[in-house]
Amino acid sequence: MSLVELTKEIVTNLVTNKESVEVKEFESDEENTILIQVMVDASDIGKVIGKEGKCAKALRTLVQASSYLKDNKKVKINIDSF
Repeated sequence: MSLVELTKEIVTNLVTNKESVEVKEFESDEENTILIQVMVDASDIGKVIGKEGKCAKALRTLVQASSYLKDNKKVKINIDSF
């Protein structure tokens, strides 16, 4: 499972409006870094970020751990709504 698929699977299980979840990978200016953009419905942004950012931090930790097992690259995840 790729990092994008893993991220999408986790986020989809957190939100109410599952069909609005979009996860894309972008090139990063930094070497050995992967940038993942997560877009969710505005009504679901709080569920993905969580109280005091705990859900977002857990998401980043899980995806980063998966990256260390495969590519050994740093992962940056940006969460936004539309």
